[in-house]
Amino acid sequence: NMPFPLHPHPPKEQQEAIEHIDEVQNEIDRLNEQASEEILKVEQKYNKLRQPFFQKRSELIAKIPNFWVTTFVNHPQVSALLGEEDEEALHYLSRVEVTEFEDIKSGYRIDFYFDENPYFENKVLSKEFHLNESGDPSSKSTEIKWKSGKDLTKRSSQTQNKAGRKRQHEEPESFFTWFTDHADAGADELGEVIKDDIWPNPLQYYLVPDMEDEEGEGEEDEEDEEGLEDIDEEGDEDGEDDEEDDGEDGEVIY
Repeated sequence: NMPFPLHPHPPKEQQEAIEHIDEVQNEIDRLNEQASEEILKVEQKYNKLRQPFFQKRSELIAKIPNFWVTTFVNHPQVSALLGEEDEEALHYLSRVEVTEFEDIKSGYRIDFYFDENPYFENKVLSKEFHLNESGDPSSKSTEIKWKSGKDLTKRSSQTQNKAGRKRQHEEPESFFTWFTDHADAGADELGEVIKDDIWPNPLQYYLVPDMEDEEGEGEEDEEDEEGLEDIDEEGDEDGEDDEEDDGEDGEVIY
């Protein structure tokens, strides 16, 4: 019951208008393509200009022990991927570099530089992401040469099996399985997060706890709430139950 029936063969005037709209649309599309090409040139130009600053930043970061492990632990998405042993291994991570290929659109590489460590022989672990001319994504990475009995990717699955099936989904796989996972190179979340979120300004994540202390109240409320729950658990478990279950006192902090 459409109020205005659709014309399978619109009147001549309308047909001409449709053809003109199509022509205009083609002009718009041409401009969009032109814009994309020019934007890419600007990105390439500034990519080169940023390099010396990234270099200088890396030299300064090298003076701060545990800069990168702290940055990753403070980043909500990355920390969700880190088991305890991953964190231990990442304490040996001395430098991270993200390199976009010169034409930008064909991909990028992330290099992790490690000091001598008890986990693997490699000094550098890299993962590269490529887009070929037809736009098909692929990735490749360094093979990790684990020291005897130290392969964290195998260890995570062993602990999961011991803990029983239920826990299998809860326990994160080792962070280092990322280097062997090439199943979905076009939607590699960790790669994108490091390239687009952490690399442009890692300092904001390194400093997260300090910023919360200074800024305060919004974030502190959540911390206070956790603190209160800890105190309740030790000192007054019943009080916590009352508040959660009955909500009679109306004093639950949100």
